[in-house]
Amino acid sequence: MIINELILWSEILIRWLHVIAGIAWIGSSFYFIALDYSLQSNKKLPKQAHGEAWQVHGGGFYHIVKYLVSPKNLPDELTWFKWEAYTTLISGFFLLILVYYWQSELYLIDTFKLELKQYEAILLSFLGIVLSWVIYDQICKSVIGKNINILALTVLIFITLISYFYFQIFSGRGAFMQVGVIIGTIMVANVAMIIIPGQRKVVASLIKGDKPNPIHGSTAKQRSLHNNYLTLPVVFIMLGGHYPMLFATQYSWVIISIVIIIGSLIRHFFNSKHAKKGNQWWTWLVSALLMLLIIFLTQIGKPSFVRNSSNINLESSIVNNAFIVTEVHCSMCHAKKPQWDGLVAAPKGLILQSKGDLVMNINKIVRHSVFSNAMPPGNLTSMDNDERFKIYNLYKHIQLLNKADL
Repeated sequence: MIINELILWSEILIRWLHVIAGIAWIGSSFYFIALDYSLQSNKKLPKQAHGEAWQVHGGGFYHIVKYLVSPKNLPDELTWFKWEAYTTLISGFFLLILVYYWQSELYLIDTFKLELKQYEAILLSFLGIVLSWVIYDQICKSVIGKNINILALTVLIFITLISYFYFQIFSGRGAFMQVGVIIGTIMVANVAMIIIPGQRKVVASLIKGDKPNPIHGSTAKQRSLHNNYLTLPVVFIMLGGHYPMLFATQYSWVIISIVIIIGSLIRHFFNSKHAKKGNQWWTWLVSALLMLLIIFLTQIGKPSFVRNSSNINLESSIVNNAFIVTEVHCSMCHAKKPQWDGLVAAPKGLILQSKGDLVMNINKIVRHSVFSNAMPPGNLTSMDNDERFKIYNLYKHIQLLNKADL
């Protein structure tokens, strides 16, 4: 029990660190993209300067001047913006191990999709993360990377294929988070493998008195822009991993691609605004329409047996039938003293140990086990469609009784 509590506290603290680091990284990303677009030329600036910006914050004024490659005098101390990204990756990796690898049977493996052993699931996940970065990096370095629009479309198709693949072999929640981890890793690798090394080469050249290679600056700008456009989608995906209506439908992999488009459109609005190219209001209209499409997909993507319910049995045995299902598939976790290893309290505080608990929480149960296949996690206890229908039968029975009371 003590070990389980230590693991739980470790998960909480690491998740907290992950969120804090992510906020810092996103904040700096948004700030520097906005700063870059807001730079203004000034004839009074040094010849090597690209542009300047005046800002006010916290009661003081800031005068910022950007040099593309070669400022006349390089200061002894430079501030590097990298640890926000590195901390996000490191904390996220430990969180991945604690939650999805350590408890892979609960969160990652779905035996109805593919019979996987724990080490096989972990290996498929880890190799996918590494290979995805390698393939993405090669795409950016190829001839495709020279055209920003073709590159964006290619990356979108690539992530869509990744999503489809993992939704065929992992549980819905596991696949959703796997794609989020892949995108987040690509973003961090852009910083660690491309942006920072390129900047270090520029600094080294300046110290030697050589003229830096401008390719480092242009490549860093490309990857930084990618990170900027992927930020909102990856945040949505990480949050979406807690909502079964998003990750437990048959169109979840499509939803991820649409979210990437929506996030990119919203960032395009603000990037255009910062660049003084006007307000691209059409991006919000398209984003709203795409969000409606996501809502539509979550509805039609529900398990088919839900829509095929015809005659609802109104006999009193309905409650007993549904309770037997929850006793077999739910009560080992949703109990005052959970029997599942690693759990010290019932998930979300939901107790299902009596018929009263079942009736009182029927809406939550149906949402997670009937309208989606989120519960049991990875269908670890092999709940079949007939059993899910017994829960749905009780749900409809209670609805009819409530209508009769009105």
